[in-house]
Amino acid sequence: MTTAPGTGAPLGARLRIALAINPQASFGLRSHDGPAVARALEASGHDVLVIAQPNYELLRRETAKVIDGGGVDALVVVGGDGMVSLGVNIVAETDVALGIVATGTGNDTARTLGLPIDDVEASIGALEDALSRGPRRVDLGRVRHGGLTTWFAGVLSAGFDALVNERANRMVRPRGPRRYTIAMLRELLTFRSVKYRLEVDGVAENVDAMLVSVANGRSIGGGMKIVPDARLDDGMLDLFIVDRMPRLRLLNVFPRVFRGEHTDLAEVHITRVRTVRIEADGIVAYADGERVGALPVEVTVVPEALLLYG
Repeated sequence: MTTAPGTGAPLGARLRIALAINPQASFGLRSHDGPAVARALEASGHDVLVIAQPNYELLRRETAKVIDGGGVDALVVVGGDGMVSLGVNIVAETDVALGIVATGTGNDTARTLGLPIDDVEASIGALEDALSRGPRRVDLGRVRHGGLTTWFAGVLSAGFDALVNERANRMVRPRGPRRYTIAMLRELLTFRSVKYRLEVDGVAENVDAMLVSVANGRSIGGGMKIVPDARLDDGMLDLFIVDRMPRLRLLNVFPRVFRGEHTDLAEVHITRVRTVRIEADGIVAYADGERVGALPVEVTVVPEALLLYG
């Protein structure tokens, strides 16, 4: 009997699935999506345990408790990159596979994977196809910070983009990806370049930059393709640096980033790395759109750390 790689579950078998639903995905506008996913998975013959809590932290705790209790083949998350972060940080380096139904605001990990965005029926179909094929192993980024460990599937940001995340997370309106764009324009009014102290695969360097990110996936901010050729299974990360430049120049660069047409600019540097230490004063890091904390951080690729349906 053929089994899914990394698990004991036969391909196409009845799976025991924990389904974690973010009640605030897309600001609560997609509250019907989670139950629709549950009904579809049950109709396909899977055993589904729905996990729903009124806030993210309670959901994280309850989901971790369920996974730690054993007996689960897969964790499926319904929401955006915050839910991907929740799932990744619970099942990293385990044999519990992660599935994603992308109904959030940014959905950057789903974009990297080529999954449907904001279309629950198409997302359910893609998930069921993936469950039938079986999971695969992909890389994760591991962040060491202040004695803690955080995992990410997509991108760690530590510069202008992280400050934009800080601002966007404080905003109530507008809803959807436009919120990030407006936060970016507002942050740009006062932003100054940052002096970073880096250690890249053991080599120290200082840079004066607008933006420093470490990418496993391709995009941030709801589709800004900062590293358009990134892959989740190549055993490497991509260090993305944008040199100091006038603010108006930075503003003009961003449309090219959304199209992935910025990589030939003189101010843009993409370097394939395995480990990066980032230090700077007054800067916080975000990973998969979630706040990690103040620098310094040490980021390392961990090949095949995640079992993934997608």
